[in-house]
Amino acid sequence: MIRFDQVSKVYPDGNTAVDALSLEVPAGRLTVFVGPSGCGKTTALRMINRMVDPSAGVVTVAGTDVSTVNPVRLRLGIGYVIQSAGLMPHQRVIDNVATVPVLKGQSRRAARAAAYEVLERVGLKREVASRYPKQLSGGEQQRVGVARALAADPPILLMDEPFSAVDPVVRHDLQNEILRLQSELHKTIVFVTHDIDEAFKLGDVVAVFARGGRLQQCDTPSQLLSRPANEFVSKFIGLGRGYRWLQLIDGAGLPMHELARIPASSLGGERDGARLHQDWSLVVDDDGKPVGWIDADGLRRHRAGAALSDSVAVVGSVFRPNGNLSQALDAALSSPSSLGVAVDTDGRVIGGIRATDVLTAFQKGKMADGEAETCTT
Repeated sequence: MIRFDQVSKVYPDGNTAVDALSLEVPAGRLTVFVGPSGCGKTTALRMINRMVDPSAGVVTVAGTDVSTVNPVRLRLGIGYVIQSAGLMPHQRVIDNVATVPVLKGQSRRAARAAAYEVLERVGLKREVASRYPKQLSGGEQQRVGVARALAADPPILLMDEPFSAVDPVVRHDLQNEILRLQSELHKTIVFVTHDIDEAFKLGDVVAVFARGGRLQQCDTPSQLLSRPANEFVSKFIGLGRGYRWLQLIDGAGLPMHELARIPASSLGGERDGARLHQDWSLVVDDDGKPVGWIDADGLRRHRAGAALSDSVAVVGSVFRPNGNLSQALDAALSSPSSLGVAVDTDGRVIGGIRATDVLTAFQKGKMADGEAETCTT
């Protein structure tokens, strides 16, 4: 759907931002442009919607040279999300989201009605619609930015480092939100980041740029990890290449081991003491959700009057059904019992995860990994 054919951008001062870029972005996939600061990834992205015009070469969208299309009309058909959302501060959230449909000729009433649905799709409650951007958290503003980009249902979505200004926890949530939305909508997304872990988490394919705007490799995350094209790609991915493989393999199918569980409401009886000895047991609440790990020393402190929170070791990370092997291994290694806690979609405990099972699944998954559709150069 998007094609770069020997595209370059050289500024009047002689600085080359993009150098002879030839790249085809697959339709319906999420393609990530990644590289160090000043490598031309944002310039390349902005040439798709003519915010930047190339000095040489041709950019085509759906077979049409974008230089022949009116820039305003082109941009109305392409969603665009930037860092810090870029919302209009004097407009309510609902009107920010309805902006593009109104510009395309839809009535304001119809555009607002549709905007409520889009806000819900990106995980925001209806009451957010009447607020102004300054009344929202950074994460909420970014969700509104995504909603605005999706409001006119464009086939292409451009995202220029959209999550770099939020804290790590919010960033993680927003990344998961994009993955969820993409699984439902199947847009052609071009996403710019300087974070290789974000690139591997989100990208169906990843294009690695070097300074001077030269493309070094465009491939699936698994191919980048196993067969980096050159020393630059290898160094940019970093020394943790082996660990990053774990992020690419689904954790579904891991064996679930039985956990010793004690209801928090009955903690402290003689029977609990007989069960514990020196081993760890998982304390769960009345809904079956994990509270913390407890051993014999913690049980003694609790019987002596210590609060439950001072008697148990925190669970830490948990493994969820849609998680990858990296999350499963983290849950196992961070657990004092060496059994990671696995929970269902409602947060209820379903079993335990062993690190040895994760490594076995890793070997099988790595060998079975096939080549997904990739961008071509």
